[in-house]
Amino acid sequence: MLRKTLPALLPPVAGATIVLCGAAPAIAGPQPTLRFTTVHSVSSGVVFKRFQTETSHGRAFGYLLEADLADPHTSVDLLHPPAVAARRTVTDMVNTQRALAGVNGDFFNIRESHAGVRPTGSANGPEVAAGHERKAAVPNGQRFGPALPAGTSTEDVIGVGADRIARVATLHLDGTVRAGQTVLGLRGLNQYALPVDGIGAFTSDWGTMSRIRATCGTDTRRGARCSPDTTEVTVARGVVTHAGDAVGEGPIPLGTTVLLGREQGADALRTLRLGDPVDLDYHLSASVPVSFRFAIGGYPILRDGRPLADLDTVATAPRTAAGVGQDGHRMYLVVVDGRSERSGGATNAELSLLLARLGADDAVSLDSGGSSTLTVREPGEQTATVRNSPSDGGERSVANGIGVFALP
Repeated sequence: MLRKTLPALLPPVAGATIVLCGAAPAIAGPQPTLRFTTVHSVSSGVVFKRFQTETSHGRAFGYLLEADLADPHTSVDLLHPPAVAARRTVTDMVNTQRALAGVNGDFFNIRESHAGVRPTGSANGPEVAAGHERKAAVPNGQRFGPALPAGTSTEDVIGVGADRIARVATLHLDGTVRAGQTVLGLRGLNQYALPVDGIGAFTSDWGTMSRIRATCGTDTRRGARCSPDTTEVTVARGVVTHAGDAVGEGPIPLGTTVLLGREQGADALRTLRLGDPVDLDYHLSASVPVSFRFAIGGYPILRDGRPLADLDTVATAPRTAAGVGQDGHRMYLVVVDGRSERSGGATNAELSLLLARLGADDAVSLDSGGSSTLTVREPGEQTATVRNSPSDGGERSVANGIGVFALP
């Protein structure tokens, strides 16, 4: 829903202070003040802005990347490490993928309470990069990060379709495993946690990390024990080539899929025999009629220009968020510094109001705290540099991010 029109992409401004004018969003309660201190063009259709905002908790400094998706020379896509189960800094991903700029992305499996199980570093939600579906969402009870607002889930994403329109939607895994007359449901794709009784597929995208974490916890308790009832089946070129109860690790060759089952899913996989022909069919189905070329997990904080009703109004922290506006033709990537005397951060409720004030109609919260990072490669520079002040004192390696790219 197009709610209002705020200032369009601005030309470079040096040494100027710009105060945001125009009608405030139609939201009840006090609005955050917003003052731009730097505005300059990074590339055609991409503007970088620094701003200062005053909230009920004091002053905070923020950073905005504004990308005009109507500009044919601008695109947005997933920043990611070489494997789903891996981490890299935002700057490393921006430089490796030759992006212009980027921010950190989804919350991820950063720590573990299961004895002997290493954190995978993989994200909570779905990932789509350049039209390729890399992973699906973990169960809600297995996610890392703050409590989800009512009506949201780990399947929520922000992304851009083949029509170059940005949207906030959901992506749900639909999949089957067919072996002769047997049809099994597929409930996981390269994710660090499978639903109880589920079967998940792991491909070469997963990487070399052990798959044991996917059998730990339940749909409602992330810390519950790892399931003792598991089995794995390897399918190469459409045929079962290995089957056993042990959960493995190591590289998965291209064209090979490892099926991992727990509880009833394990029982179902045990019916497969070496040499059985197997047909795998899976797809991330969107809640809107669009094929996503890029998507990343994040939980909604703004819908149709209005904050969600139960956002936290107390806890301040560094924040990262992404929003869409102007009928999906514009994307806003925002980082707010926090946990310092200079910048007090923001609550989720204040972050939502800020995105609305910047011009977003819909927005999601991304991983925050020590993960919050915004990096930019200026015209003529060979490498990107961090523009905010990460609260850990330096960049944290993260699961993924959102990159802004220049097209020919």
